[in-house]
Amino acid sequence: MPTLFYLFIFLLFYFFIIFAPSIIKTMRKVIGIGETVLDIIFKNNQPIGAVPGGSVFNGIISLGRSGVPVSFISETGNDRVGERIISFSRENGVNADDIAVYPESKSPISLAFLNDDNDADYVFYKDHPHDQLDFVYPDIQSDDIVMFGSYYAVNPVIRPQMAAFLDHAKNNGAIIYYDVNFRASHKHEVMKLTPNILENLEYADIVRGSSEDFDILYKKRDADTIYRSQIAFYTKNFILTQGSDPVELRAVGDIKKQYTVEKTETVSTIGAGDNFNAGFVYGLIKYGVTREMIVSGFDEATWDQLITCAQQFSANVCKSIDNSVDRTFADEKKRELEACMEEMEERDLKL
Repeated sequence: MPTLFYLFIFLLFYFFIIFAPSIIKTMRKVIGIGETVLDIIFKNNQPIGAVPGGSVFNGIISLGRSGVPVSFISETGNDRVGERIISFSRENGVNADDIAVYPESKSPISLAFLNDDNDADYVFYKDHPHDQLDFVYPDIQSDDIVMFGSYYAVNPVIRPQMAAFLDHAKNNGAIIYYDVNFRASHKHEVMKLTPNILENLEYADIVRGSSEDFDILYKKRDADTIYRSQIAFYTKNFILTQGSDPVELRAVGDIKKQYTVEKTETVSTIGAGDNFNAGFVYGLIKYGVTREMIVSGFDEATWDQLITCAQQFSANVCKSIDNSVDRTFADEKKRELEACMEEMEERDLKL
């Protein structure tokens, strides 16, 4: 009997030594870094809801709901808004250990006024010069994904910490996804922030921006013009979203494609771009796209799959005033992801 027991232990140990690395390889994480706010939403100048938000945060919540291992790096005040943001994160499967709480800070507030087309005009209440960023670098493995963007990504006050974190991520082989998301309220700072924007483009493996972003930054809205003059020197993979107009893709291998945006009834477009990012990142994990593939280039069919995921997430979030995908949609995506992970594990075991 003891002999059989020791034989079992040996076989179990052998299994983990030989096969565990290929299984663990599929367990990729997403790490987001960005601001947190409480979005108070108005329609016809009357408040209709208040939800935790933030550019990268909204996408991270959607990914957490969809079964992706996620963590978020940010800051908040020691108040009821901050408490709600942290509890909301954890309720949605997000590791919130690196959301720092500063006793002398107030959590930021955003007022979002929806127009007749349910697009938002924003008023922000936040004291950017007093931003802080203090955290321990999370574990980042090859092909994990880092999402960053918006003003938080270029804020001069926290730039040393942001750049050091991006260096850490890049050195560890992470895929870096940058959403430009530059708002008109910072138009007067374009010249001052340009060095940080260019450095972000250099860090990024994939860049997404809206036509509004590049109009504010460079007074350009045409995809080819933006790509040639502002993006291609730094990274070859570029996605331009244009509201209801087609999504433009430029990528390694001289890939140039356009994707029609399906018409849908919208309640709010506040999280549309943020969840386009989330869907794209979800697709990277679902379809096993690695950093090596992104750098060297891959086929159009895989790009089609990634953009489809991005558009599905974006379309879903527009159906409510929530900033992230609804739970029914997320549960479906979670099942799809689990099925794909099982297929990848089985394939790795056969190899």
